[in-house]
Amino acid sequence: MAAVNAGTRPAAHKGGRYAVRLAWAAGAVFWGAFAVLEAVNHGVLAGLFAVVFLIAPDLTFLVAVRDAHTTRPGQLPARAVPYYNAAHRALVPVTLMVVYTVASLSWAPLFAGLCGWTAHISLDRALGYGLRTKEGLQRD
Repeated sequence: MAAVNAGTRPAAHKGGRYAVRLAWAAGAVFWGAFAVLEAVNHGVLAGLFAVVFLIAPDLTFLVAVRDAHTTRPGQLPARAVPYYNAAHRALVPVTLMVVYTVASLSWAPLFAGLCGWTAHISLDRALGYGLRTKEGLQRD
């Protein structure tokens, strides 16, 4: 069995990473299309919620905007990390969708917003952006 250099990843791991990113991309297309469908079927308010929830997870950067000058490029200020990570965990909107379904809620704008939020997270993962370390750096 060949040894792997410390700075490189095995080819199989890289291929697996691409497959995961492709799956996240498919999820982004699905949830984005679902948000658009909800907007078309239920009107402007549903579309507005979908767009707002699509953008909102990245507004967590504003929590520590005054600390941005203390970080390196690509690093999130440590104070914003818990908010960023909470808003970028796929389990949160998916759990809320399950609650929405089980509780027999029927307000379409909320569901459209959850679809937009899930699309945002899926697109981030497809592009290689994930959760952050407590120092604000991208996790591998």
